[in-house]
Amino acid sequence: MALQQQLDELTTKLRAMVPAERLTIVDRAAEELKKSGIAERAVKAGDRVPAFDLPDGDGMTWRSEELLRSGPLVIVFYRGRWCAYCNAQLAALQEVHKQMASAGASLVAISPQTKKHSYMTRDMHKLRFPVLSDAGNEVARKFGLAYRVPEDLQTMYENIYTKLPGYNGDQSWELPLAATYVVRPNAIIAYARVDADWRQRPEPDETLRECVSSGLWLPDKPH
Repeated sequence: MALQQQLDELTTKLRAMVPAERLTIVDRAAEELKKSGIAERAVKAGDRVPAFDLPDGDGMTWRSEELLRSGPLVIVFYRGRWCAYCNAQLAALQEVHKQMASAGASLVAISPQTKKHSYMTRDMHKLRFPVLSDAGNEVARKFGLAYRVPEDLQTMYENIYTKLPGYNGDQSWELPLAATYVVRPNAIIAYARVDADWRQRPEPDETLRECVSSGLWLPDKPH
């Protein structure tokens, strides 16, 4: 099943289960993010990728400059392991990760979660790519992706025990937009997909196609 179809089915199930007043808050927050223009202002194709070095759940540091020395780099920003849409995307990426790795490309997933929760994310989905912790959304801010959760959505999250301070280790209530980047080895972004509505994500196959069309690498051929 296509990833977006999975996400749409998830939305349908939530609409059947969640009280209408809560859904109104979620829909309004997504619409306000779209209207804010934050997605359009984020780092885009043709820009130089902001450098980063971030820890994974084991405390190992991953540096973008080192990753790019070995080939293209796919960077995925997600909200956290509490987000069902993010979990579906990460699981779908795992299915294409082997193709990426065999062709010399690297894939990393970044969220503001603590290292403990990054470890739990990787373990829960048996992910074979690095799951990195961006404390305080510092890297997400460099990409232009960080935003504060509106107060009514914050209250709703607290009421359903999705308390971001416990996941992220701070009181900011900030998250990154859902975003996927494909970066050439020269650190120039070849592809950027930024979604203000976190219920929308690119297909993993789309990311693979963008790599190919950008001339970065060809699946199943020597890198």
